[in-house]
Amino acid sequence: MTSTADAAAAPPAPAPAFARLPSLTGLRWIAALLVFGFHAGTMRIIAEPDFKAVVDAVFSLGLSGVQFFFILSGFVLVWSARPGDSRRAFWRRRVAKIYPNHLVLWAAALLVAWWFADPVLPAAALENLLLLQAWDPRPGWFYSINTVSWSLSCEFFFYLCLPLALPLLRRARPAVLWTLIVALPLLILALWPAQQLVPEVSRWWFTQIFPPVRSLEFWLGAVAAELMRRGLWRGPGLTTATVIFVATWVAASQWIRAELWTTLLAVAYLLVITAAADADVRDRRSPWRSRPLVWLGEVSFAFYLVHVLVMTSVLRWSGDWGTGFQGWRGPAVVLGFLVVSLILAGLLHRYVETPLMRRLAPRRPARPSAVPRQRTADTEAGAGKPDGRSTYADSR
Repeated sequence: MTSTADAAAAPPAPAPAFARLPSLTGLRWIAALLVFGFHAGTMRIIAEPDFKAVVDAVFSLGLSGVQFFFILSGFVLVWSARPGDSRRAFWRRRVAKIYPNHLVLWAAALLVAWWFADPVLPAAALENLLLLQAWDPRPGWFYSINTVSWSLSCEFFFYLCLPLALPLLRRARPAVLWTLIVALPLLILALWPAQQLVPEVSRWWFTQIFPPVRSLEFWLGAVAAELMRRGLWRGPGLTTATVIFVATWVAASQWIRAELWTTLLAVAYLLVITAAADADVRDRRSPWRSRPLVWLGEVSFAFYLVHVLVMTSVLRWSGDWGTGFQGWRGPAVVLGFLVVSLILAGLLHRYVETPLMRRLAPRRPARPSAVPRQRTADTEAGAGKPDGRSTYADSR
């Protein structure tokens, strides 16, 4: 980052807020893979103790991949917000992005429930369809139908709030933004003693599901994006940020209690996200914007929605639910689930998510004419799409 004096002496540079950020798309796949690994471990698919120990060591904190998604969502939506975009257009665009895939997986989950003769409460199904389930603290309700869709319920709350808060964020003084960057992780930390005020049966819901609580991560990303948009962000480069994240992950998985690692990982994720975005804006090397990783990141939303339903359905159908697979069969089955989920995600992205978003979403406001076209490598991330846009700007 340039100093204030250097920035004052240099000719005005175009605001980077409209630069493409393909590295963040690639990183989305890493977060989705962490969640997949966590679920594969908790389902005890691998019975061989040595193999299971490796999965547990690598993916024990994989649930925090959702934390990454929430921080990334706030960052990308503030970064990509354009002048003249109305609230209604923003809300319509977000619905068009996430609802088609959600609807398909909601119907698929109900079909699976019918196949296995599972009881389904109509009220719970309706809550899930409308993405209201994260507000319901009753055990089982917030994980109803397609269990992972609780995070979409949180995202809908974030989407509702952002257009209302964005004008305040744009006018906030730098000191206020930096105060929020420090305060939000501390608030995440404070949730753990605060949960003692909640009935014990609802504490998991309060700390892990409740949308206003999970919005702290969203706003952390949003505030960082505003600082970077103004050229005020000060953070480590991508290599240093990655080392910090890996060190934090290893330490958190081995020695740090959950009360602390949620906060530490939120900070580590933020450093990686901002460093990757800065690398793209400044045309610096980044391992996360290769074509394969960008594609994987583009289908990561569909992959996230489909993977648990695939694993649970196949394991129940085969009679292997909860028994685990001995020897090399366990890792082979996990790899098979990964491949099948990825194929289904690619189909969903190609034939549901992309065409319906193009049909249902309103056009975005034009970019300001003063902002030149970004570097070729960035624009290539959107190559092959009829509208020429990379999906990096979508939070999921």
